[in-house]
Amino acid sequence: MSVIAERPKRRMWLRMFGAGLVLWILSALVTYLTGNPNLIPTLVLLGSFLVPVTFVAWAFERRDSGEITAELVFRTFIVGGVLGVLGASVLETYLLYPSAWLYVGVGLIEEAVKLAALALLTRHLAVKSMRDGLILGATVGFGFAALESAGYALTALFTPQGLSLRDLVTTELLRGLLAPVGHGLWTAVLGGLLFAWSTRAHFVLTARLALAYLGVSLLHALWDSMSVISLYVTLLLTGQSWQYELLARGLPAAPTGAQVGLYTTLTWVGQGLIAAIGVAWLLVLVARARRERRGTPPARAYRVATSRHPALPL
Repeated sequence: MSVIAERPKRRMWLRMFGAGLVLWILSALVTYLTGNPNLIPTLVLLGSFLVPVTFVAWAFERRDSGEITAELVFRTFIVGGVLGVLGASVLETYLLYPSAWLYVGVGLIEEAVKLAALALLTRHLAVKSMRDGLILGATVGFGFAALESAGYALTALFTPQGLSLRDLVTTELLRGLLAPVGHGLWTAVLGGLLFAWSTRAHFVLTARLALAYLGVSLLHALWDSMSVISLYVTLLLTGQSWQYELLARGLPAAPTGAQVGLYTTLTWVGQGLIAAIGVAWLLVLVARARRERRGTPPARAYRVATSRHPALPL
C-alpha cells in the first residue's frame, strides 16, 4: 500500500506539466479567437514558467536532504532568478560593448551572478551535498531562464506590423524546448561542484569549480553565438561576393533563400552538440553524487565563511 500511495506523489511533476500545458494551449486559443490583449500576460507567464517549474518539481523529488523544502526551492527559484537577471542586466550594461568577445562576456557574467545568487540563498544550510547542489543550482538557473523567456516573449510580441501572437507563441515554444539544456543545466553543474566540499560554516572553492565556471561560461557563449557562427560557416561554404562585401564593411549579411536550409541545420547541429556536452557533464556529476564519500578537500582550495569570518585557504 505504501508503494502504491507513494507513486502519484513521485509523479506530481508530470501532472503539473500536463495541467499547465493544457492551460497554456487554452490561453493561446482563447487569446487568438477573442483578440483580448488582457490575456497576453497569462499566456506569457504560463508559457515561460511551465517547463522550468516542471523540471524544478522533478528535481525536488530527488533531493538528498530534509533541508531542501518546498519553501527553499520556491525562494531559490524566484529570488535567485530575479537576482540573476537584475545582476546580469546591470553588469552587461556597464561592462560589455559590441566586440568579438561580447558573447564570452555575457556567459561569464550570467554564470557568475547565478552562482552568487545560489551561494547567497543557501549559505545557512547545515548539510551541503553534491546532489542538493545540483538541484538548487538547477532551480536558480531555471528561475533565471523563466524570467528571461518572459522578456523574450514580450519582445517578440511587438512588431512593426503590430502585436504578433504567432511570434510570441513560437518564441515560447522554442525557448520551452531548449530550457532544460540551457541555464538550468549550466547552473546545476556549478551548484553541484560548489556544494561538493562545502560545509555549514564555509563554502569551499576549488580549482575544479573554477574550471567548471569557465567551462559552462564557454558553453553559454557558444550557445548564444551559434547563430553568428552558423552564418559565417554558411557564407564560407556558399557565400556570394555581395555578402562578403557587406561583411567587409561591417554590415549584416543575412542568408539567402537558398542558404537558409544550411544555416538552420548548422545552428541546430551546433546547439545540439553543446547540449550533449552539457548533459554528459551533468550525468557524470550525478553519478558521482550517488557514490559520494566526502573526505579531505583538495589541497588547493579556499574556504569562504557563510558568517562574518574572513576567507581562509585550506
